[in-house]
Amino acid sequence: MAGLYIHIPFCSSRCIYCGFYSTTGLALREAYTQAVCKEIEMRKTSTPISTIYIGGGTPSQLSIDHLKKILDTAYIYNKVEPDAEVTIEMNPDDVKAETVTGLQQLPINRISMGAQTFNNERLKFLCRRHTASQVRQAVETLRQAGERNISIDLMYGFPHQTINEWESDIEQALELGVEHISTYCLMYEEGTPLYRLLEQGKVSEIDEELERQMYYMLLGKLETAGYEHYEISNFARPGYRSRHNSSYWQGIPYIGIGAAAHSYDIQTRSWNVANIHKYIEGIEQGKRVFEMETLDENTQYNDTITVALRTSDGLDIDTLPDGQREFCLNNAKRHLDAGLLKLIDKKLSLTKEGLFVSDMIMSDLMIV
Repeated sequence: MAGLYIHIPFCSSRCIYCGFYSTTGLALREAYTQAVCKEIEMRKTSTPISTIYIGGGTPSQLSIDHLKKILDTAYIYNKVEPDAEVTIEMNPDDVKAETVTGLQQLPINRISMGAQTFNNERLKFLCRRHTASQVRQAVETLRQAGERNISIDLMYGFPHQTINEWESDIEQALELGVEHISTYCLMYEEGTPLYRLLEQGKVSEIDEELERQMYYMLLGKLETAGYEHYEISNFARPGYRSRHNSSYWQGIPYIGIGAAAHSYDIQTRSWNVANIHKYIEGIEQGKRVFEMETLDENTQYNDTITVALRTSDGLDIDTLPDGQREFCLNNAKRHLDAGLLKLIDKKLSLTKEGLFVSDMIMSDLMIV
């Protein structure tokens, strides 16, 4: 099995925190759609496709006709499984009844929306286009249309945010009754407007202890509400894990289509040029403009550590070669003794106490 990721870089405006490749050059949508379809044809595979994820950017900036062309091409040139999970990311303000009706003519069966927060002032701070009420209206519109697999993103750790304000966001998210919730602490990535505000001293990161309290409050409230905490940042109702993202964490190969999209086939990792003009020009000439790295044994091991330990399923140590297994267990010992890791039925995984310091633990288990 394999996953297919299709990157749609268009945004009508950029959020201040986003480090993903995007463009506001909406006039290129038709040319980009044609290029994406051609790349799908160029890179067709006989390996069954079990998940398709249309991400961005803002995929809902494409028309239904554009999306239909892309998905038709994906199904024509690949063996897509009948029960494939097909996800599209949408902005809440793009969820209109007529748009949803159009989506229902496509094989899309999962909707992912970036709610981020239910505080309108913070939404403005992030330069999000939608309001809190539009998130609620979007979920209602999707439900009325019969959509039964909805995911939302939530963000915490805003400058000056209090624990009570975060609790309010969690509770409002739970009131929506969606099947999946992804959560992220606000990150200050180099090159983003948010990072420049940090450098200029106009904003400041929250205290680490407050971030810890927010994270553990999140765990408690979502688990009490019946969500399975199956990955560090992801929670799902039973049976509604993101199959596409889970394939990343399980080390399953995936094909990335579009500008800046990444691909992985166990032996290599590659990424398309992060420039829409160069991407389109290359594809029109019948060549993919990309870079590639070959993954040696140590890199493959490190990748396994960083993805498997993110999940509640953990790492099956018997899947590691003898030398790597011994290295892993030796380095894990102090974290096992400290109660940050647990080893049950040969599955190594993070404890609740280890989740918040997962980066440090993973780093200790890697081969430098």
